[in-house]
Amino acid sequence: MNPIIKVVIPAFNEEGSIGRVITEIPDIVSEIIVVSNNSTDNTETVAKRAGATVLTEERMGYGYACLKGLHYLGSQQPIPEIVVFLDGDYSDYPEELTKIVAPIINQNIDMVIGARDKKLREQGSMTVPQIFGNWLATSLMRLFFGAKFTDLGPFRAIKYDKLLTLNMQDKTYGWTVEMQLKAIKKRFSYVEVPVRYKKRIGVSKVSGTIKGAIFAGVKILSWIFKYSFQ
Repeated sequence: MNPIIKVVIPAFNEEGSIGRVITEIPDIVSEIIVVSNNSTDNTETVAKRAGATVLTEERMGYGYACLKGLHYLGSQQPIPEIVVFLDGDYSDYPEELTKIVAPIINQNIDMVIGARDKKLREQGSMTVPQIFGNWLATSLMRLFFGAKFTDLGPFRAIKYDKLLTLNMQDKTYGWTVEMQLKAIKKRFSYVEVPVRYKKRIGVSKVSGTIKGAIFAGVKILSWIFKYSFQ
């Protein structure tokens, strides 16, 4: 029997890309939830037209949007067995979702991170601050926790029941690293799956601005140091 898989897509002003993301997600997914994070364009209209369930979260922040999606999933019956997180900017390849969930389905792994492999990345798809930030964060995680992560990639899958035990809290840019750190602390099994990565449609709200890049870096490092001293 196939597991119930649901996808959560945080989206802020992604009208030019969200439709493509939704339509290219494989049919093994039972529901696609787009959380419009206070979008001012036609993101919600395009997402509904493409067949997604659309929620709205007016509080700005990646984590706020993800938490809104989780709250919705908790009210559904039956509840999902696997939750996939995917960005709405079309930088990932949605069809690779099957690769992301395969270790959970076939090997009973708890969490899978889509690692944006350098050999598979389109040139210019990640900014210098993104590349450096990922290297620094994952290096510190290896040093402090013995982790084997190489990326904080947002394209990821996790068992729903395991996700609930993490008690996710971050409201902004620290969501991804919080999940990985807490998974390590709880001794979840995890693997990385190399995925392709391309230039996003539109301008990044994080890496596209100096303020966003700095704030994201501070949040990520704060989570790492917080856990290193616990």
